[in-house]
Amino acid sequence: MSAAGHIPPVGAGDPGGPRRLGRLGRAALPGLPPECRPALDPEALRTRVVHFGLGAFHRAHQAVWTEQAAARSGEPWGITAVAPRSPGTARALREQDHLYSLTERRPGGAATRVIAALTGALVLSEDAARLDALLADPEVTVVTLTVTEKGYHRAPGYAREGPVLDRAAPAVAQDLERTRAGGGGTRPTTVIGRLAAGLATRMRTDAAPLTVVSCDNMADNGAVLGAVVREFIAASGLPDRQTVLDRMAGAVAFPATVVDRIVPATTGHDLDRAAAALGVRDGAAVTGEPYRQWVLEDAFAAPRPPWELDGALFVPDVTPYQLTKLRLLNGSHSALAHLGLAAGCGTVADALATDWGAPLVRDLCAEIAPTLPPGGPDPTAYAAELEARFRNPAMGHRLRQIAADGSLKLPERWLPALRSLRAAGAATPLLELALAGWIHTTHPDRQAADPAAETLAACWRSHTEPEGTVRALLTALGASDLAEDTALTGAVAARLPALRAGRIEV
Repeated sequence: MSAAGHIPPVGAGDPGGPRRLGRLGRAALPGLPPECRPALDPEALRTRVVHFGLGAFHRAHQAVWTEQAAARSGEPWGITAVAPRSPGTARALREQDHLYSLTERRPGGAATRVIAALTGALVLSEDAARLDALLADPEVTVVTLTVTEKGYHRAPGYAREGPVLDRAAPAVAQDLERTRAGGGGTRPTTVIGRLAAGLATRMRTDAAPLTVVSCDNMADNGAVLGAVVREFIAASGLPDRQTVLDRMAGAVAFPATVVDRIVPATTGHDLDRAAAALGVRDGAAVTGEPYRQWVLEDAFAAPRPPWELDGALFVPDVTPYQLTKLRLLNGSHSALAHLGLAAGCGTVADALATDWGAPLVRDLCAEIAPTLPPGGPDPTAYAAELEARFRNPAMGHRLRQIAADGSLKLPERWLPALRSLRAAGAATPLLELALAGWIHTTHPDRQAADPAAETLAACWRSHTEPEGTVRALLTALGASDLAEDTALTGAVAARLPALRAGRIEV
C-alpha cells in the first residue's frame, strides 16, 4: 500500500506529465469532468459527525452515505475524521481541502468521483484540544468508529465471562494512569480512552445526547463498544465517574451495525488511475467494489444523518444480518485468504479462478447456514452473490491483506459456528479445512501479519507433532474447548500435509 500523501508518477513516459497536474482541492472542482464532481458543495457542510479511523474503508463507506444523506436532505452533515496513529492521511486530506476520490472497480470499467463529506481531518495525538472540543460540542450528535477489532482492546475470552476491556493491555493501563495523573498533558492516547474522556466532558456540561456507532466487523459491535467505554470510565481516576456513567445511561446510545463493502488497499496504480480520471493529483484516493451495504439498529439517542435516503437499512435487530456477514462473507474471505496463500494465489479473484475457490465459498456457506438466526438474508442467494463479488477481476483484493490479524478475526468468523455445529453433531469438513489453512499460515516461515505472531510461532516451536500444534494454536485463539475435541484436532492436522504441498482439497 502506498504511503498516504505519496503521489506516484503519473504518465511516467512523459517527463513533464506529473508536473503539469495540479492537486485536488476546492479550486480544482469546476475543472473536473462533470461525472467526477462531488454530490454537493463542500462549503455547505458543518461538522456534525466525528469519526475515529481515517482509513480507506470509512472513506469508501460511511463517508459516501453521509455525503449522499446531506445532498438529498439539504442538511449540513459534515464529518471531522480522526486518524488514531499515522498523520499521513490527515495531512494529505488537509492539503486537498478534505476532498478525495473514490473509484468503483466495476467489471466493465472503473468509475471515479470526488467525495466531499469531510469537513476536517485530525490526528489523535496532535489535535487533542480540537477533538475534545468537538466531542463536547452539542452540534455534534453522532460519533462513528472504524478502528478494527484490535482498537477496542477487548479482554481475552471477552465473549464468555468477565470484563470486556483488557485493562492489563499496556496502552489501556497507561491511559487509565493518565486519567489519575490529571492535567492537560495527560490525555489518553487510545481511541477508547479518548472517547471515554470526551464523553465524560460532555456529560459534565449536560450537552445534547449523542449516539456512538461502531462500524467494525464484530459481533455485537455496539454492545462491545458501550461496554469497553463504560468499563474504562469506571476504572479511571475521574472523581465524578459514577455521575458520568449515570448520565450516559440516558444520554448516550451504542447501536449495533453491519457494514459491507470490499475496499482493497490503495496502490500506486490506483492513484495513477484516479489522476488520469480527474486530471489532478489525489493523494488520498480510495477504491472499492460497486456493492455496499449498511444495516443499523434503530436505537439512536440524538439526530442523525438520513442515511436511509441512500439505501441504509434501519432495523430493530441487526443480529441476523450481522451473523450472516461475519460468518458467510468474512468467514469465506478468511478461508479464501489462508487457503489461497497456501496454493500460491495472490488475490481473491485468483482464488476464485481455481477449481476449488467457488466450491469452497458455496460449500462453506452451506455448512455454516444452519447456525444463522432467521430474519436475515437467504443464505443460498447470499452465497451466490458472494461468489459473483469475489470473481470481480477489477478488485485485486490481496489475500495477504485479508489474512492479516487472523488471531483477532477468526474467533468471531469461524469459531462460534464451529462450536454450534459440533455441539449439534453436524459434520464440519469445510471449517476444518479453513482452520487448517490458518494453521498453515501461522508457521514462522509463512506467517501473515498478526499481533500474536510470537505466541503463534511459539506454538510451532513447542510441538513437533502436528496435532499438538493444532491444539496449542486453538488454545492461543482462546478456544481451549475446541482444542480438547480430539476428533476436530485430528481432522485439522490430517489436512496439513496437502496444504504444505499447495493442494486444496475441498
